[in-house]
Amino acid sequence: MDFQVLESHRLKSFHNRMTLLSAAGTFLDGFDLTVIAVALPFLSKQWHIGAGLMGLAASSAVIGMLVGSIVLGRLTDRLGRKKLYVFDLLSFVIFAALTAFSQNVWELIAFRFLLGIGIGADYPISSTLVAEFSSSRRRGRHVTTLGAMWFVGAMAAYVIGLVMTPLGAQAWRYMLLFGAVLALVVILFRAAIPESPRWLAQTGQFEQAADVLQRLTGQPVSTVGAVTAPSKWSDLFSPQFVRRTLFVCVFWFAYDVAYYGISMYTPTILKTFTHGGQFGASLGAIVISFLSCLGAILGLSLVDRWGRRPLILFSFAGLTVMLVVLAFDPAPSLVSLVFLFGLAVLFANMGPGVLDFVYPTELFPTGLRASATGLGTAVSRVGAILGVSVFPQLVKTWGNAPALWLFAVASMLGLVVSVWLAPETKSKSLEELNQQSAQQGSGSHSVSAGVGGPV
Repeated sequence: MDFQVLESHRLKSFHNRMTLLSAAGTFLDGFDLTVIAVALPFLSKQWHIGAGLMGLAASSAVIGMLVGSIVLGRLTDRLGRKKLYVFDLLSFVIFAALTAFSQNVWELIAFRFLLGIGIGADYPISSTLVAEFSSSRRRGRHVTTLGAMWFVGAMAAYVIGLVMTPLGAQAWRYMLLFGAVLALVVILFRAAIPESPRWLAQTGQFEQAADVLQRLTGQPVSTVGAVTAPSKWSDLFSPQFVRRTLFVCVFWFAYDVAYYGISMYTPTILKTFTHGGQFGASLGAIVISFLSCLGAILGLSLVDRWGRRPLILFSFAGLTVMLVVLAFDPAPSLVSLVFLFGLAVLFANMGPGVLDFVYPTELFPTGLRASATGLGTAVSRVGAILGVSVFPQLVKTWGNAPALWLFAVASMLGLVVSVWLAPETKSKSLEELNQQSAQQGSGSHSVSAGVGGPV
């Protein structure tokens, strides 16, 4: 199959539309996952929720993501990208709305879990589809746009929360319902996106793949190609891919421990420095969230210039420094706390926060691409659950500053594994990367040499 036609500048408008509609999904991911952090103070007061249930309410969607990403990521490789591209957003509409109308904390936890399954599915579906349609020279920018929009959605959650705070005790319902309304709009536009021609060709549907490419470019495309042997999920742990799988899972896990722990409890931590004032805590959280978005935008602009490897190393190093400084300061001022938290998430999102969408789509072939992204997402959710559920207990036992060592150690782990295993993949087509992967799989020596450094 000749996929060179996807490099054509004539497809720029389609690439942008494809990226925008996929990024709208990750915007909703960020919004729906983060808005609970703004809603929790209202819920705690209204339903008298203890620390244990608070942690479960905060992490229930993340637990759902663990299930959705690993199961539906594999189904995306087996059934196709397009079939699940619309379906997963339908779950956003249904379960975000049901969450908004929850009558008790257990209903809220259950509906948030089901919402999380849809959110988890969107990670491998959207990033894989964008990567498979993008040109090699702009693939990094397109896929990191998805990561950047996640943080825009997270910031929007804080802004919407601040705007709706004056609505009183029921404000949290309107916050949660807002995500359902946005998802309904995005579904209507996603329906027009075609199936990935790379997936069609990988499954032997060459005529259908050629038809998609011809409709996009107006040029006839060869349907000649070899049918690739079906890939099994267990292939992710074969000698050919195991180091890549390890790298993706560990760096994403480390990032999520730090990022989710910080973001989910930012309003709660800041509230202790504003004498219980919800408005001041929300305002500080918005500042941190703005720097979070700025970091993702910087990553988006640098990913195809610096390359993937320098970006992830620099970012993990910066994140580690900021968290160590925070952990050594037992009594920071509100200003310094907001500033240091803000810089921490800026570094985090500039590198691993956007490269978690890029690396899995580039390091694995078409038959494993969504499966690898789904597995990485699932493992990262374990990190997120750890950050969200363990951190409040550490704060209760040790205090804020010592508890931050959990995040600092996680960031150090991400830095070490990135130094060891992070490859360079910029400016290479997916077919070139697939070919290199096959060559590296021909012997253990080439795997060891190839994955640890630039490929």
